[in-house]
Amino acid sequence: EFIRSVYYNKLEFTRFSSSVGKFVGFTEYGVKNAEYWNNDPSKVSAMKAQKEGYCLHNIQIDYTAALTKS
Repeated sequence: EFIRSVYYNKLEFTRFSSSVGKFVGFTEYGVKNAEYWNNDPSKVSAMKAQKEGYCLHNIQIDYTAALTKS
C-alpha cells in the first residue's frame, strides 16, 4: 500500500492511500484540498503511478532481504 500524507504543524490534514484510490481530508482545510485534488485526474493518476514506481519496484528487494535475515 502506498500512502502519502500531508502535514502542517504536526497535524495530518490530507492523505492519499492507494487502497482507497483517492485523497482523503481530515480537517476542514484538508477536505477542501482533497476535493480539489480528486477532481484533477492527472494528480490522482500520478499518485497511483507512485505505487508501481516505488512500492512494486522495491517489494522484491525488501522481501529478499527479510528472508535472508531470518
